[in-house]
Amino acid sequence: MHLNPYGEYAVLLAASLADDWPDDREGIVDRTREFGMTMEFPTGTDDHARTRDVIDRWLAVVDAREERVRAQLLNALMAKATAYPRLTDHDGEGWHLHYRDDGRSLPDVLLAVMSVGTALHLTTRGMHRLARCEAGLSSGDPCRRVVVDTTRNGRQRYCSVRCANRAAVRRHRARRSGQSVSARA
Repeated sequence: MHLNPYGEYAVLLAASLADDWPDDREGIVDRTREFGMTMEFPTGTDDHARTRDVIDRWLAVVDAREERVRAQLLNALMAKATAYPRLTDHDGEGWHLHYRDDGRSLPDVLLAVMSVGTALHLTTRGMHRLARCEAGLSSGDPCRRVVVDTTRNGRQRYCSVRCANRAAVRRHRARRSGQSVSARA
């Protein structure tokens, strides 16, 4: 048996959906496949809208600035997704744990996977390792992408090299003009 902790891949899947929302249910399912989920999901007519709600509630966790608030929001998500952990052996993956009941809808499965995965990510790596791209915190910068910090040193602040470079240029120009630049402006 291997332990499937819903760790990093679940948080990266949530960030991917938040940053690039699919147009339809099939796009969401395709994204789950890209991140290694092999199970089939029963089809519901409201799966697209309900999954968007899951992502929006997950983004509230991302945007929480205080650890206690972040923990409360995440606890509420996990409570809503509550199920008994269960052993499963589907799709030739070997025995592993699921943190959800069998036969659940796409939004219900994603709620369980993303909330447990986020909790594991934050408690094992640090409560500060999930945020919005710091470039977007500067006045006029449009970036609102999610940063899932999986780096060794725990200091990832930007979603991409492009955003990091844009912020560095902004700081350089501010220094040259004698102004102070604040990433939180």
